[in-house]
Amino acid sequence: MEKQPIILLDKYELGQLLGQGTFAKVYHGRNIKTGQSVAIKMIHKEKVMRIGMMDQIKREISVMKRIKHPNVVELYEVMASKTKIYFVMEYIKGGELFNKVAKGKLSEEVARKYFQQLIGAIDFCHSRGVYHRDLKPENLLVDEDGNLKVSDFGLSALSESRKQDGLLHTTCGTPAYVAPEVICRKGYDGAKADLWSCGVVLYVLIAGYLPFHHSNIMEMYRKIRRAEFKFPSWFSVDVRKVLLRILDPKPNHRITVEKLMVHPWFTQGLKLVEYIEPQEEETEVELGDVQAAFATTTEDVHPEINKDNIPEMKTEDNPETRMVVHSVKPTSLNAFDIISLSQGFNLSGMFQKENEQKSEVRFTIARSPNTIVAKLENAAKMESFEVTKKNGLLSFLGSKEGRKGHLSIDAEIFEVTPSFHMIEMKKRAGDTLEYQKFYNDDLRPSLKDIIWTWEGKAQQKQLTP
Repeated sequence: MEKQPIILLDKYELGQLLGQGTFAKVYHGRNIKTGQSVAIKMIHKEKVMRIGMMDQIKREISVMKRIKHPNVVELYEVMASKTKIYFVMEYIKGGELFNKVAKGKLSEEVARKYFQQLIGAIDFCHSRGVYHRDLKPENLLVDEDGNLKVSDFGLSALSESRKQDGLLHTTCGTPAYVAPEVICRKGYDGAKADLWSCGVVLYVLIAGYLPFHHSNIMEMYRKIRRAEFKFPSWFSVDVRKVLLRILDPKPNHRITVEKLMVHPWFTQGLKLVEYIEPQEEETEVELGDVQAAFATTTEDVHPEINKDNIPEMKTEDNPETRMVVHSVKPTSLNAFDIISLSQGFNLSGMFQKENEQKSEVRFTIARSPNTIVAKLENAAKMESFEVTKKNGLLSFLGSKEGRKGHLSIDAEIFEVTPSFHMIEMKKRAGDTLEYQKFYNDDLRPSLKDIIWTWEGKAQQKQLTP
C-alpha cells in the first residue's frame, strides 16, 4: 500500500531526512504549488525553550533576512506550529564542502575558486553588519553548478552586539578554526576573526588537513595563539604568502578583506558575480509567529503530519520545568566557554604581559539571576554607583570623580545551568586601586552568604598568607 505524502502546513511536501543535530532536523521538501525543492529545518520548540535558545533563533532569522547574496544560503520563510519552528531555505543538492575535502585535498586552482566565493560572501555579510563566527568546511555547501553557499548562521553576531569598546566578546566557534583573539576572551573584531577562519579553510582545502591540530586542546590553543603551522611541499610560494598574511596572530597586522580582494593571487581567474541587490521586501518574517510557537502545549495545530512518519526528538517530560522571566537575562555559556574558563584551561595568561595588572574577576553563585542582581545592586548603592541593566550585563558608573575619572565597572551574568551562574566583573574605566577597594570592601562582603567559588587574582591575594 502506497504511503501518503506528508504535507507540512498545507504548503510543503516533506521528504527524506538530510541531517540532524541536538535541537533540529533538516528535511528535503517540495513546494506544492511551484514544485521547487527546499530544505526545511525543523526546530523542536520544547528543547529550545528549555535551554533558553529562543533569542538565538530570532537572531538567526534576523541575520538571514539581512543577507541576500548568491553565495549565501537563502531563507525563504519561517513558519511555526504549536510545537515546532520551521525554517524554509534554499536546497543545496551538492552537500558540504567538507565531503569534497574528505575525499582528498583540492588543487590550488579549485581551492582558490571556492575561496574567492567565500570571501565575496563574507565581505557582503560584513557590509551588512553580520559576522558569521563559525566558518568551516562543514558550514559551506556546494550546489550542482559548483557554487559555494555559506550556511548555518546560528552563532553569528550583528554589529549591534558589540560592546562599548566596539568589540564582540562571546567566545564561540569551532576551536580549530577560531582566531587567537577569540580564545583570549579580551574582545575581538568580528570581521578579522572571520577572515582568520577563512584562512584556515583555505589551508584545509589545499592541504587536506588542519594547520593547527593536536590531541591536547591546550597544546592546540598554544599553536593557534603563536600561529605555529607548517606548509606542505605542494603549496605554491604565492599561496604561502597569502596565508601568512591571513593567519597573522596579531589581528591589527592581519591583512584586511579589502586588501585581500585585490591581491594578485586572489584575483587570478576571478569571476565577478553579477548581483543586483533586491529592493526592501514589503513583508518580513513575522517574529510574532515564531514567538507564538513557544507557547506551552502538547498538541500540534497541524494534525495532518503523521508522527509515525516523522521521527520526533525525545524529551524528558518534567512537570517542574518552567519558564521564568528575569529582569536581567543571563548569557548562556557554551562548551567552548566552559573549557576556556575551567581551572587549568584558562588561556588568558598567554595573551597578557606578566607584569600586567588584572582588572577582572570571576565568581560563581548557585542562585537565581534575580537574587544575584539584587545583591550586586545593593553593593553598588553602598558606593553610590549608577546602575544600568541590559540583557545579562550590569554597568556600574561611579558618582564621584576619582584619580582617573569616574570608576566604571561591568558585571556580566553567565548561565551555566538554570540555578548556577558565573559572574564576570571588569573595570572599564577609572583607577584600578579604587576598583579593588570597592571589590574587597563592598562587593565580597555583600556576597559572602551566597557565593559558591571565587576566581581570579583578587581571590589569590586574599588566600595567600
